[in-house]
Amino acid sequence: MIAETVCSAVSAAGLGIAAVTAYRKRFRAAARIAAYALVPLGLVMTGAVGWLAHTAFSPVAWAGFGVLGAAWLLFAAARAVERRGGGTRKERKEARAAQREAVAPASPAPASSSAPALGTGGRAAVGPADTSRKATAKDDFSDIEAILRKHGI
Repeated sequence: MIAETVCSAVSAAGLGIAAVTAYRKRFRAAARIAAYALVPLGLVMTGAVGWLAHTAFSPVAWAGFGVLGAAWLLFAAARAVERRGGGTRKERKEARAAQREAVAPASPAPASSSAPALGTGGRAAVGPADTSRKATAKDDFSDIEAILRKHGI
């Protein structure tokens, strides 16, 4: 009963503001204000406000909203896990192995390779391969320096 009275009062006030706005020759704004003002009155007349008022004070309805929120959280969590690469451990392990195989095939590298061999702990072995890598880095920088000089930088 109180909700219907409040909505009716809001509609009456809105229609009053729309009338004043129309008196000031701002008809488009007045039409917009009148449209907004008629919404609460329409909700009262259809009975939606009464239904909403009974729902707002019902503990069962609030429990239902809580269940809906929990369901939404479960959907969101499942989606987040799915995006992070969820699945079984076996699927993830196979996917990682396939990715490694695509990046670096498992064929043994020749002994004369310029890449350093990996020793224990993943550290590179110190030797002649390190000096060739340093020389390559110097060549890379000399190319960059030449390009910069060419452009006057």
